[in-house]
Amino acid sequence: MNLNEFVINDIKPLVNTDKIGDLQMLFNQLTYSHIPIQTAEGLYLGCMSETDVYCFEKQDIIADQIHAIEGFFVRDTTNWLDVLEAFAQNSTNIMPILNSNNAYLGYYELNDVIGLFNETPFFAEAGGILVIEKGLVDYSFSEISQIVESNNGKLLGAFISKTEMDMVQITLKIGNTGLNDIMQTFRRYSYNVISGHEEDSYLKSLKDRSEYLNKYLNI
Repeated sequence: MNLNEFVINDIKPLVNTDKIGDLQMLFNQLTYSHIPIQTAEGLYLGCMSETDVYCFEKQDIIADQIHAIEGFFVRDTTNWLDVLEAFAQNSTNIMPILNSNNAYLGYYELNDVIGLFNETPFFAEAGGILVIEKGLVDYSFSEISQIVESNNGKLLGAFISKTEMDMVQITLKIGNTGLNDIMQTFRRYSYNVISGHEEDSYLKSLKDRSEYLNKYLNI
């Protein structure tokens, strides 16, 4: 996916010789979590967060608070998925872009990049969401694909959504079929089915039998 059309240049980076009050005023006008900072010569230094800026006095010079500048950025050649990861790692909604010569080109907005993600088949195509769990050393994406496709399903996407101790959770987007047969096959392969966003007749059957047993024992 080409991100060039999402480069924004409507905010110029502040210069490190500007005052903290200039940053505070800019944050009052915007909804961004960070503002880019550069030198008078145009060298990108990093970003200052809104949270940090309000900890300083208005008359302070930005350069005197250089310890609060966060040096994150992406290149103009960075893949959109890596850009999204950079947003998450730095807890920001604005991502400065530098070229190979470290020249500042502009920035991405988080909502624009998320919008690209929403256009992928994982979100755009019709299908069911299935979350499965297995041991970290036991799961296999090739096995997962085989289980889905052997039940006439179409795997639209898969990613590791959680790791804890020696267990891993994998979120799947599956098209072309109901999930029930796929879920039962995963269970036969010792996967724990965390959730399936379609009726799981296996669990429904267990629940019905449990309720019947409870009624029988209470007679």
